[in-house]
Amino acid sequence: MMTTRPAGTESFTLNQTMLRIRDPKPSLAFYQDVLGMTLLQKLDFEEMRFSLYFLAYLTEGETIPKDPVERARFIFNRETTLELTHNWGTESDPDFQGYHHGNNEPRGFGHIGISVDDVAAACSRFESLGVTFKKRPQDGTMKDIAFITDPDGYWIEILSANGMAQSLAANA
Repeated sequence: MMTTRPAGTESFTLNQTMLRIRDPKPSLAFYQDVLGMTLLQKLDFEEMRFSLYFLAYLTEGETIPKDPVERARFIFNRETTLELTHNWGTESDPDFQGYHHGNNEPRGFGHIGISVDDVAAACSRFESLGVTFKKRPQDGTMKDIAFITDPDGYWIEILSANGMAQSLAANA
């Protein structure tokens, strides 16, 4: 299917999705150690008391520029960056109820998706790391996809391109 973008949108890319997090330590550990993302940069906004953490998957041989201007271009010109926003103090506030992940009433935001080569192998690894599952690949009507949660309860769909293609072909 060939599509033409409206004039003036040719250079647009989906650069980032932002999630608010309670505590950066477990969130960064999850996204880096469990999901394999790389921290591209942390930005602190002391006056407004929040920090931004930009993470992404780097391609083979890709390096993060050391020069601040080039690093900014590298981060804000790429596709699919995850921005974690931490409002200072939430990690130690006993009254903080957490952020709404969007999958309970009132529903809103649903999930982010991570494509993997082998859903079963990825889920086996997640299982060994003690990751919380919302749906395992064999559960429910939709097979061969899983949903895990991050430390703040956001849902992450685990899928494979081949699995999705086979599923769509079977239902065509």
